Amino acid sequence: MKILLIGGTGTISSAITRQLAEGGHELWLLNRGTRKDEVPANVKQLIVDIDDESSVLDSLACETFDAVCEFIGFVPAQVERDIRLFKGRTRQYVYISSASAYHKPAASHVITEGTTLANSHWEYSRNKIACEELLMREYRENGFPVTIVRPSHTYCERGVPISVHGLKGSWSVLKRMMAGKPVIIQGDGSSLWTLTWNEDFARGFIGLLGNPKAIGEAFQIMSDEQLTWTQIYECVANALHVTMKPYYVASEFLAAVAPKAWDFEGNLLGDKSVTVCFDCTKLKRAVPSFQANTRFDEGVRRCVEHILSHTELQVEDPEFDMWCDKVIEAQELAKQQFNG
Repeated sequence: MKILLIGGTGTISSAITRQLAEGGHELWLLNRGTRKDEVPANVKQLIVDIDDESSVLDSLACETFDAVCEFIGFVPAQVERDIRLFKGRTRQYVYISSASAYHKPAASHVITEGTTLANSHWEYSRNKIACEELLMREYRENGFPVTIVRPSHTYCERGVPISVHGLKGSWSVLKRMMAGKPVIIQGDGSSLWTLTWNEDFARGFIGLLGNPKAIGEAFQIMSDEQLTWTQIYECVANALHVTMKPYYVASEFLAAVAPKAWDFEGNLLGDKSVTVCFDCTKLKRAVPSFQANTRFDEGVRRCVEHILSHTELQVEDPEFDMWCDKVIEAQELAKQQFNG
């Protein structure tokens, strides 16, 4: 197949790029080229700003594609731009939405593609919902060949997937663990969560490309493994060969006292604090070979090994570290005042 990825070098899309390139597809990437050295040699790169529509059209010339996949579309205006650019140029347009778009807590903790889409806590999720609605309307009214994909928490070797961290990623939490300091976990750590290794996600995603069962449909792609957040953090500590010291704090309190830029209201109250179990039956009917094979304890061990051997990924975050100490101190003081 001839496939164009808008993006193609991120956490999710980098694995798809590798697998498509290895599979002998004619693969094109359209992005700004910030990670161009990581792209396989047999991939054609269009280094252009997708928002510069005239330059994109010049770069594409008369090319058409079997599939165009949008990984960096976050607001409806970007989807409208894509419709203008690719209508009549592709047999399938795949939009990467988000499982955070599901209403939580839902009527059932088992989430399917039919679960209501709503998120009062997170603008990011509401924008994804608006993009989905726009695309499905375009499909119904004008036949635009859309497929919607909803990932949950997908990760790769570049970062350890945790729930409470600052803007600079997971390294500060790993560093606290290695220093024997307590790490903050939202709630009581018992809510269930799903984490998916990006290479596993890629196999399910690629199975939808060129698949006639996928047009006009939405699919969620994730592992069948569910872990509590305490178990997730314990897996991280085990990979570091240290003892975890969990410190539990209510999600509502974390959202109230964290800097607004960290958006804990969206990330925690609108997503990661709520138990969800995803049912991927629909995906497995469309892609019978799909199976997520990477257990989290195996995947996170690869992450930790990679980060410890790549100092450029060890980004310090003193603001987050001090904030953790301050939150813990405040909660301990409150306990003393009530028990004093």
